[in-house]
Amino acid sequence: MFKRFIRYYKPHRRLFALDMSCALVVAICDLFYPIIARDIINVYVPQRQLGAMLFFVGVLLAIYIIKACLTYVIQYWGHMMGVRIQGDMRRDMFRHLQKLPFSYFDNNKTGAIMSRMINDLQDLSELAHHGPEDIFISIILFIGSFLILAPIHLPLTLIAFGAAPLVFWYAMTSRYRMHAAFKESRVQTARINAGVETAIAGIRVSRAYSGEPHENSKFDADNALFIRARNAAYKAMGLFYGGTAFLTDFLYLLVLAAGGIFYFQGKIDTGSFMAFLLYINVFLKPVNRFITMFEQMQNGMTGFARFLEVIDEPVEADDPGALDAGQLKGHIQINNVSFHYQDADSPDKEEHVVTDLTLDIPAGLTLALVGPSGGGKTTLCNLIPRFYEVDNGSITIDGMDIRRMTRESLRHNIGIVAQDVFLFTGTIRENIAYGKLDATDEEIIQAAKKAKIHDHIMTLEKGYDTEVGERGLKLSGGQRQRISIARVFLKNPAILILDEATSALDNETEMHIQQSLGELSQGRTCIIVAHRLSTIKNADEIAVLSKGSIVEKGTHSALMAQGGIYAALYTYQFRAEDLA
Repeated sequence: MFKRFIRYYKPHRRLFALDMSCALVVAICDLFYPIIARDIINVYVPQRQLGAMLFFVGVLLAIYIIKACLTYVIQYWGHMMGVRIQGDMRRDMFRHLQKLPFSYFDNNKTGAIMSRMINDLQDLSELAHHGPEDIFISIILFIGSFLILAPIHLPLTLIAFGAAPLVFWYAMTSRYRMHAAFKESRVQTARINAGVETAIAGIRVSRAYSGEPHENSKFDADNALFIRARNAAYKAMGLFYGGTAFLTDFLYLLVLAAGGIFYFQGKIDTGSFMAFLLYINVFLKPVNRFITMFEQMQNGMTGFARFLEVIDEPVEADDPGALDAGQLKGHIQINNVSFHYQDADSPDKEEHVVTDLTLDIPAGLTLALVGPSGGGKTTLCNLIPRFYEVDNGSITIDGMDIRRMTRESLRHNIGIVAQDVFLFTGTIRENIAYGKLDATDEEIIQAAKKAKIHDHIMTLEKGYDTEVGERGLKLSGGQRQRISIARVFLKNPAILILDEATSALDNETEMHIQQSLGELSQGRTCIIVAHRLSTIKNADEIAVLSKGSIVEKGTHSALMAQGGIYAALYTYQFRAEDLA
């Protein structure tokens, strides 16, 4: 893990070298002060050499000015290096997330993923800056103070440096307790972020059902777990700092007592004793830096470990030798396909959603999938663009197994309009253009006209530059659906999947959008998932799915004549609509 962390310094090695160089000079400046102070006390003041004393006071002032300037460079550019490293990690994580399979997002909450990307990487910025810098300065000060103190009084130096390993030993043994506590704190932070994200996204539902007390109780439970985790983390931190503070104070006290004894014995003079006490403060600086670094390391490395958990998740990868599918015609063949979803909480539990399913959809044909909820209709639609991998069997398009195609070229030929339309935060123009990111304004307008949304857009004050709001909430359901249809018109795919595209709309809006969908499906292989059977009567073929298998297949009239499941469902809906 350490090697992977170090790798992120490579693009910023110049800033790193600048930071370390400045840190080296600052450490050397800290070593000069006690030497000059000892000479002032031992020589210049007793001998009343005012000119020499003022000269060296000026030297100290110059050292302080240089130190201040270098400290500015360290604090500003050092922190910027840390921020840039953090930005590189966040970039890598975001790009990796873009390649992860849908199953990862099925098993991980959005808020928890965001917590890993933002909160967990935040402390890495401090660690990336201060970690190497503190280690470097500590080594310089530690060695430098020893080399200077030893000639002053070797026995006292050995006493001071001999007691230092006790502080390091305590810090090392406390590390494991802090690591576990901080890791649990990260987990609970992600949990509470996920809960807040879900609660805010569903605020309209909770208000509609007067669910505020329930949401408050859920939040209070998550908040209590978060407080408990932080309590454990801060308890471990308190024990760490309390113990190390006592040991460093004890070290100072030990030197003071031993030095006093040597002074009374005449083995050390006043100036040397004073210089020694000043150098002990220099010596304690690397010890204290080391202690501070441990807290940063626990915060940063636990966050980095959680970052690596995401980075190490296997991505969607094209099979070896996969080819660009080019422009497909749309002849889909599903051959003995079986599939089940993997539950992260119950990995041993398997429930097949699709079982040994075979289906032939010629190019340009419109196929409707109907049947009870949970029958596998949406799952089948997700298998065709290879959002999930089949357990057994194969899916071919134009005679070519989709696993032999690159995913990008496969999905380039497929357009999807779902019931739950997702619009990105931005303008209407940007959301339509998602179907073809390099589209011209004229192409966008033509797509909007085909989707019957252009006239409405032109009534808006900012037209195509109107902001849609978060998830498109500033627009009505019908308007959002038409924008998604315009997006597919712009993409112009060979295969069209309509997954309950109009079921959430009122009858009048549905009628207008059905006209747009009818125009959209012309000349394409079209798969329609619908519960409202009156909308798919004119499909070329209708397949009834139940428990992952096709139980009936044929035209509307043929299935009605059979008097089976489809006829029963249609008759029931017809009577319900008639009664209404």
